[in-house]
Amino acid sequence: MRFLIDNAISWRVAESLNAAGHDAVHVRDYGLQAAADSEIFERASAEERTIVSADTDFGTLLAARRTSSPSVILFRHGSQRRPDEQFALLLANLAQIETDLVRGSLVAIEPARLRIRSLPLLP
Repeated sequence: MRFLIDNAISWRVAESLNAAGHDAVHVRDYGLQAAADSEIFERASAEERTIVSADTDFGTLLAARRTSSPSVILFRHGSQRRPDEQFALLLANLAQIETDLVRGSLVAIEPARLRIRSLPLLP
């Protein structure tokens, strides 16, 4: 899988994903650490990457955009905050959500569950 890790998530998550055989880039690698969310969306779309973030604004932007990409993974409601724990949680759930991400989805990872909504998000 191809990921774009948002500034709300440590660069260490990108590093761990790469070590696990995925293609992950952190926004700081592009100099986008202070970029608007819309710019991050554009980069992820252009490179067919799934955005990984803890910033709930991405869900609102997905609803406004009404597009089927890029997919977004959000760590929500007290999900692990340490990079190694976030990576482990993501990796543990990746097989279950991979098909949804390829199709276009918003995936919220919470401590006890996953929530998956297909894109585009409709009101």
